[in-house]
Amino acid sequence: MRRALELAAGRVGSTGVNPAVGCVLLDADGTTLATGVHRGPGTPHAEADALRQARGRSRGATAVVTLEPCDHQGRTGPCSRALIEAGVRRVLYAVPDPNRVAAGGARRLAEAGIDVVGGVLREEAEAVLEMWLTAVRTGRPFVTWKFATTLDGRSAAADGSSRWISSAESRADAHALRARHDAILVGSGTWRADNPRLDLRHGVVGQPPLRVALDARGELPPDSRLLDGDIPTLVVTEPGTGLTGVDEENVLRLKTDARGRFPPLGLLEALGTRGVRSVLVEGGPALASAFVTAGLTDRVVAYVAPLLLGSEGVSAVGELGVGSIGEAHRLRITAVDRIGSDLRVELRPAAWTRGTQ
Repeated sequence: MRRALELAAGRVGSTGVNPAVGCVLLDADGTTLATGVHRGPGTPHAEADALRQARGRSRGATAVVTLEPCDHQGRTGPCSRALIEAGVRRVLYAVPDPNRVAAGGARRLAEAGIDVVGGVLREEAEAVLEMWLTAVRTGRPFVTWKFATTLDGRSAAADGSSRWISSAESRADAHALRARHDAILVGSGTWRADNPRLDLRHGVVGQPPLRVALDARGELPPDSRLLDGDIPTLVVTEPGTGLTGVDEENVLRLKTDARGRFPPLGLLEALGTRGVRSVLVEGGPALASAFVTAGLTDRVVAYVAPLLLGSEGVSAVGELGVGSIGEAHRLRITAVDRIGSDLRVELRPAAWTRGTQ
């Protein structure tokens, strides 16, 4: 199963709306016959890929899969039936499929007389599949908030300069993080100040994520690097707002709230209807605080540099409505790594429960 999880982990961020799934086929002696992995919509699922690699040697084999084999006809056929037809004797899977359309494979396999065991290394598999699982279970994309900060919590100096707070190694890692998400989100403050391209650099290869730019007033200039045409860009603006140099098919129109901000949940749900399963929030402090206060941040990745900018610097996060320590938004640290001259800290919400000890 751990080998199957390694295969799946290597495809995270490259399978579109589908989950990254790995499969290992074993013979009666436990020797690996073949491995398979799903590579994206329209390509064989992991089980079918492994069966094809096995070249007809699957009768009596054991299939080890990271996700319950599907039981529906989409672009490809049901994996449950493919395993039955191949004569597989036993199937072990990690996570039950939460997709009601595709679920039911385990039951069909059992009804065919195949020995089925679920929940194998489920916790580890849930970690690999967390972005897709969150999207399917909640109906909105998984959200990662990524930022670089100084030791005293500043994302830029008093004059607005921020290049480069983090080390070259941290920047390369951040681009690898981009490659594992479907979309990357920035607010108007970021595209005004930095004119970012939001591509993949530093030796990172893969499909660049969809660029999503918030622009309530329709002020994104036609010569913005976000509109270079090389990478798809979706501009989010108010209904009725005119945009120069942007095709309407690349526009998402949402109403802002009383403060002129797009509601995070409505934005995520709209992105979800477009097939986005994961979003990397790279915007400034105002955008970060909007997602934190809405309780819509599933993971935080912070690159902490050994720098001090003082109180005149720009804070990494905006207003959170916290008046006392008891109202603090609490997180739990899940990983800390030294990267270049920085620390990379990964955190998860402690249910974003304010005041929880």
